[in-house]
Amino acid sequence: ALQILHAGRYSYHPFSHSASAKKAPINPFKPREMSDRQIRSTIKDFAKTAKLAKLANYNGVEIMGSEGYLINQFMAPHVNKRKDKWGGSIENRMRFPVEIVKEVRKSVGEEFIVIFRLSMMELVEGGMTANEIVETAKALEAAGVTIMNTGIGWHEARVPTIVTSVPRAAFREATARVKKELSIPVCASNRINTPDVAEDIISSGDADLVSMARPFLADPHFVNKAAENRADEINICIACNQACLDHTFEMKRASCLVNPQACHETELVYIPVTNKKKVAVIGAGPAGLSASTVAAERGHDVTLFDMASEIGGQFNYAKQIPGKEEFYEMIKYYGRRVEVSGVNLQLNTKVDAEMLEKGGFDEVIVATGINPRKPPIEGIEHKKVLSYLDVLTGTEVGKKVAVIGAGGIGFDVAEFLVHPGAKADSTPRPQSIAEWSEEWGIDVNSDNPGQLVGKKPHAPERDVYLLQRKKSQLGAGLNKTSGWVHRAVLK
Repeated sequence: ALQILHAGRYSYHPFSHSASAKKAPINPFKPREMSDRQIRSTIKDFAKTAKLAKLANYNGVEIMGSEGYLINQFMAPHVNKRKDKWGGSIENRMRFPVEIVKEVRKSVGEEFIVIFRLSMMELVEGGMTANEIVETAKALEAAGVTIMNTGIGWHEARVPTIVTSVPRAAFREATARVKKELSIPVCASNRINTPDVAEDIISSGDADLVSMARPFLADPHFVNKAAENRADEINICIACNQACLDHTFEMKRASCLVNPQACHETELVYIPVTNKKKVAVIGAGPAGLSASTVAAERGHDVTLFDMASEIGGQFNYAKQIPGKEEFYEMIKYYGRRVEVSGVNLQLNTKVDAEMLEKGGFDEVIVATGINPRKPPIEGIEHKKVLSYLDVLTGTEVGKKVAVIGAGGIGFDVAEFLVHPGAKADSTPRPQSIAEWSEEWGIDVNSDNPGQLVGKKPHAPERDVYLLQRKKSQLGAGLNKTSGWVHRAVLK
């Protein structure tokens, strides 16, 4: 299905239009209010686009009515301040999407699939209430929608919806609430990244279908592996957003942190080798694991060495940070991939040149990790001074702590230190959906606008001071899609 999207006030240019002339906090440009004529013209544009999609042999279209884009801007009082027949009551506010669906259906006939992506929770002040969402869904079904898809939140919402710390399938209940009211199939989305989570949503009756995006960047063979009962061989999306969304926002090519081949398939072509070599890979972190397994799968004889007693390298520290429990999945995946590809894994082994020479290796790949930098500060050798590796390997930390450096590692260490129950060398328990919802102040069953009910953060475990030399905002260099979440959590 071709997705038809009009960004409205999210359009990043000075001539954008919206339901009302209200500027988005994530966009420097203020939109102009659409006239009645422009609204009707836009409805026809949606229908024309759908007709072109049908001519191009698509099976259907998806009308993007969620995440705060133009259609959503008409549906919610958060943006729609109009006094005419396109604003005010829910009947007026839903008129724009309903008319779009009617025109689209008229232009493509009865056999063409029309999916509508509806925000099941808006997570913004002045968003639609739960009852209004159900009422709108029913009207859209009556207008001709074939499948109702789930969108969650607006891009400007200050509640995270897709980052690592959001529990898996955190919004399934919002989808289930709408599904009960409709007779057409309903699709669930957001933070669904494993076959068992998807299966549970469908078998429990919370949804008829499941939508994924980033998990197919992490592993394009996800569906086939699930169908062949090889779920343990799926490379799980860890919802980091670093190489997919953040790259896109920086106008770079999208890729994937856990799958280097994603969007580079024509350059990284993994074909069987004709000249088999004996290869040593030093370092069993993510880079060494990826290099060794790809080399073995291509037909080389590969030995992977690491001084540590387990694979994973720096990921073994990252996975201990509260909210980053998904990082376990990548280590688990590579552990299985080492077995399947036939890599000879040698842990607890320190390698030197003489050993490699005796081993008769044709090639050596050095994939060793990093060491924390010691800044030239007077007193750095004091017994109270710890590196982040000390903290995350179990050295006892007092109740009042200064963290020097407010980059990604500084934020992670600060989050580890303030989070109750976070302990080094232990498997952290991810927050339950209920705990996470309470902390971020949302309630799927509330009829408050946007389902916002007030945040209830936990008390910090320690008194932490986060320090940096720059005069810019703390964490200004963190990634666009996840940095604001880390700043909000610490605040």
